[in-house]
Amino acid sequence: MNEALSTRLIHLLDRLEPFLPPQRDPIDWARDTAALWQRHPLGGQLIAVEPRDSLKLSELVGIERQRDALVSNTRAFLAGRPANHALLWGARGCGKSSLVRALINELGVEGLRLIQIDRLDLISLPTLVNELRDQPYRFVVYCDDLSFEGGDDAYKALKSVLDGTLTGPPENVVLYATSNRRHLLPESSRDNEQSRVVGQELHHGDAVEEKISLSDRFGLWLSFYPFDQATYLSACAHWLDALGGTWDESAREAAVRFATARGVRSGRAAWQFAAQWAGSQSE
Repeated sequence: MNEALSTRLIHLLDRLEPFLPPQRDPIDWARDTAALWQRHPLGGQLIAVEPRDSLKLSELVGIERQRDALVSNTRAFLAGRPANHALLWGARGCGKSSLVRALINELGVEGLRLIQIDRLDLISLPTLVNELRDQPYRFVVYCDDLSFEGGDDAYKALKSVLDGTLTGPPENVVLYATSNRRHLLPESSRDNEQSRVVGQELHHGDAVEEKISLSDRFGLWLSFYPFDQATYLSACAHWLDALGGTWDESAREAAVRFATARGVRSGRAAWQFAAQWAGSQSE
């Protein structure tokens, strides 16, 4: 009987093994400053990563107001003072993700740690947060390009961790998210209708409240807007100088044409122009 049971258990483990994540070394937070959270059927695991770049906060041109507000909130968090979860929302390419990444480059030495979680893995966010509860470091858990569809239930896990559970997130964890939307669930024109019955929804006002309740759980909202031409050109000059190029009238005219062709003025467009111009000038 024991031999038969052992055989069955071995066969079961053989079938389960392909679904298990590869074994990785545990993270050493004294050494590692950034990690990715990877969900799997049995929970999830943290994977240490090197910061993507060495971007500094001082290099973020055109978003000084947003930068100063987020740095102030993060320093308060690091010092153990009250701090807010933050939602960075607005125009694409204007520095939302870069600002979060730059925090770890400068504040990692002060004990800040950054963990990125994919939107699709948010269902396991409570598991991640619980793993961090007893760590001696302070963590920004970061979700990039956050938004949800109308039938997407993953937002409920995020909403619960932000403000809905009995215990709440531990005091050493704060959540930062970036999004192109201020309200993270899609809205439609019928949301403004005054009727108590809309379609199949009997209490339509409650449905609208549900849509905006997640955004309300972020205490710090930072809005990002497309650059005006002066700010865009200032960013182009900054990045061109950083890449060893020369900012002159011909570069300025080329930068204007670059933005016009793309139909956008942003920090990302400024970087892309500078890389293209500096590369072509070095040939």
